[in-house]
Amino acid sequence: MPELPEVETVRRGLQPVMEGARIIRVEQRRAALRFAFPADFAARLEGRLVTSLGRRAKYLIADLDDGMVLTSHLGMSGSFRIEAAGEGGLAPGVFHHARSKDGKHDHVVFHVDGPAGQARVIYNDPRRFGYMDLIDRAALDDHPWFRNLGVEPTGNSLDASELAGRLTGKAAPLKAALLDQRIIAGLGNIYVCEAMWRAGLAPDKPAGRLVSPTGRPRKDLEELTGAIRTVIDEAIAAGGSSLRDHIRTDGTMGYFQHGFSVYDREGKACPRPGCGDTVRRMVQSGRSTFYCPRCQKN
Repeated sequence: MPELPEVETVRRGLQPVMEGARIIRVEQRRAALRFAFPADFAARLEGRLVTSLGRRAKYLIADLDDGMVLTSHLGMSGSFRIEAAGEGGLAPGVFHHARSKDGKHDHVVFHVDGPAGQARVIYNDPRRFGYMDLIDRAALDDHPWFRNLGVEPTGNSLDASELAGRLTGKAAPLKAALLDQRIIAGLGNIYVCEAMWRAGLAPDKPAGRLVSPTGRPRKDLEELTGAIRTVIDEAIAAGGSSLRDHIRTDGTMGYFQHGFSVYDREGKACPRPGCGDTVRRMVQSGRSTFYCPRCQKN
């Protein structure tokens, strides 16, 4: 599943074409993806102006000029691509890697006209686990998809004191706590593994131990907070991690996977200088966790 850096990369790729553009026409080619589309989905979008394009956790958020918000989640295999109107090429960018353009998986096509000219923004999703909805902006924060989301791991809102308040008293393993979207919104398996390795923290360490009896963040939590922010920033700068399904809107692949320290590196040498141990894998709540038993301590 695309994680926050991949979704942010998609947002940045769509922004020049969609932000400030008017939706001229919408081709809705299915009644439902993971969930049913809202009633009159295409008709309610046609003629609307996209005033801004944002992101919350793993959701793309397009504000419209009528006070509604087009929200979309990529699910397991969803992706957007941009095609210049009347041409076979992309706008902007070109393909650097082959990718499927099988029309049977093109489920929604947005025809837009904006600052970058006319273009088609095409949503492709072979597994159809993604979904879209139209939500009143005034009710967005209270919507079931958004009301329980935790702090964003980007910007100034994530700090050690904020996390201390969210982790106090938690006996759950650190890995599970960091994947809890009610604590930190948008973190996924890849970047949690990488951040824990950078901070030198074992994935099965009880999360509450990172907080002092007085509720203040311990040094470990301060280091973890910095590691999360750094890993996410670096992944966004690299265009995300292209493992299976993630490809950017211009067809290129992200390359953060080439810099993984532990994720998917079971049996390989730990890259920390002087360590000498190898990366191991354990299964936590049905997910693989990659870590170094020597570097990451309880």
